Amino acid sequence: MTNAAITTQAPVKEVLDLKKLAAADNYYLVTPTTTYPELEPFKHVDVGHRADPKKASLYDNAEKIFDLTPNVGTEIHGIQLSKLTNQQKDDLALLIAERGVVFFKKQDINIVQGEDLGRHYGSHIHNIGGHPPNHPYVLPIYSVDVEKSAYYPKIVRASEGWHTDVSYELQPPGFTFLKIDTLPSTGGDTLWSSSYAAYDKLSPALQKFFEGLEVVHSGKEQAEGAVNAGIPQRRQNVLHTHPLVRTHPVTGLKALYIQPGFARSIVGLSKRESDTILNFLYEHLAGGYDFQVRFKWEEDTVAVWDNRVTSHCAIFDYLGSGKRHGWRITTQAERPYFDPNSKSRAEVLLAQARSKK
Repeated sequence: MTNAAITTQAPVKEVLDLKKLAAADNYYLVTPTTTYPELEPFKHVDVGHRADPKKASLYDNAEKIFDLTPNVGTEIHGIQLSKLTNQQKDDLALLIAERGVVFFKKQDINIVQGEDLGRHYGSHIHNIGGHPPNHPYVLPIYSVDVEKSAYYPKIVRASEGWHTDVSYELQPPGFTFLKIDTLPSTGGDTLWSSSYAAYDKLSPALQKFFEGLEVVHSGKEQAEGAVNAGIPQRRQNVLHTHPLVRTHPVTGLKALYIQPGFARSIVGLSKRESDTILNFLYEHLAGGYDFQVRFKWEEDTVAVWDNRVTSHCAIFDYLGSGKRHGWRITTQAERPYFDPNSKSRAEVLLAQARSKK
């Protein structure tokens, strides 16, 4: 069964105002002992296939849409995620797949509306994360979590925090919607990296070599940390193998699917060979300043990204100096695959440039 088939625990009479609860220092998260069946394979049909290639439902109704960098990141003004039509939801799926991450400021969306939006794409319940009462699909981002909870990994350098959300799942997430509603006076930025461009920046020989490799992704350390902290593990299967280079089902583009958060080893290589290549790729990712965007949050901003074609890294430079709070909805997608007939983003852009001459 999929997460989408799991019902919430009880009807909710009123919408919880998580921002208000966090402002009052009300640590509202619950960690029920509920366990779920292992996730079973299912056919995921990406709603981006239904999108208008011109994405007119967004571009014709927004006040302004602009790119933050050439390779990743777009910002939209004048559209509320709480009021999207189905066509806008589909067009947004295509835009996210193309641009990696899209930002919406001054958003009024609440957790019930967020859950409804997530269902349009395919919802996912986190394996260990706490949630608001009766809302298991909502994963709060609470600075108190990072400071006090033992299941968060000890990150020495920010570059070690690069990850894609729960890539250890059999069918890892597609989109993540994250609303940040409370911020410290400074700090707490987030970085995103384009996995399309990360692939494009490799030499053709390395690209060809990597296309034949599989990587083991594991959530074992995350789960063990949770259990040691008294937090239940909802599902036991937290290790799966995915291609190092994957194809996005809507754009058809190649993306480098690797990050230090959950990748552990390369299948078929010795530990020394695997570690050498993985460390090279982690440095490639962290040092790719020309295919990253660093976003400075404003309260009530929502970021929506495609985990299949981006990695992200939260900057925990604010701990001890202020509160950071928000919540996220994550959607489940297809099992990663590589299509040898897929193209790189660089190939497509070059072909488009030549066709205009």
